Amino acid sequence: MIKVVDLYKSFNDTEVLKGINLTIKKAEVTLLKGISGSGKSTLLSIIATLQKPTTGEVYIDDILVSKLPDHHASNFRLEHIGFTPQDFKLIESLNGYENCQIPLIPLGFSPTLIEEKVKEALQQAGISHKASLNVKDLSGGERQRVAIARSLVNSAKIVLFDEPTANLDRKNSQNFISLMQELKSKEKTIIIATHDPIFEECSLIDKVINIEDGVIV
Repeated sequence: MIKVVDLYKSFNDTEVLKGINLTIKKAEVTLLKGISGSGKSTLLSIIATLQKPTTGEVYIDDILVSKLPDHHASNFRLEHIGFTPQDFKLIESLNGYENCQIPLIPLGFSPTLIEEKVKEALQQAGISHKASLNVKDLSGGERQRVAIARSLVNSAKIVLFDEPTANLDRKNSQNFISLMQELKSKEKTIIIATHDPIFEECSLIDKVINIEDGVIV
């Protein structure tokens, strides 16, 4: 379970999040909706332990993750959270396979198991056929699918997506929804931050949270 308590976040004296409280149950698929600048990406990043709140708390399975030191937060994220950021954060000098491989190296898996996990994640994201190409040579949609594959590779129980269909065409957006259905069947906890109306048509969403100007409305 994810629990966010009285969460505030400021950048340069500008409040981006203003007292967020929410609870997301295990195996729930949650949609964070809001226009650009509403605060949904910042909230997702804090839940992912990539940023710390100015004040407030985030608990994951009763662990106070928002107060973890950076090294411990990184280790927690490696083992428990998969995250697709809006700007992908891929290493362009590496190919798709190598980008997906990176999160597994610190976990001490055998080369054989790493290969199995990377190939499975690339297949799930529908980008196996471009895995050997350098990221800099891929289109925006292809990069997005590599980033999605990377978020799946550690078999995390919590998977977070920030605007995951922004660069995808209709067909690949539908493929992403099918992937979410597969992950839901495996009881993953999923949070999707988006303003893409395609998600309004699918039945897999358990909860919709609307964010406007840093508050839940």
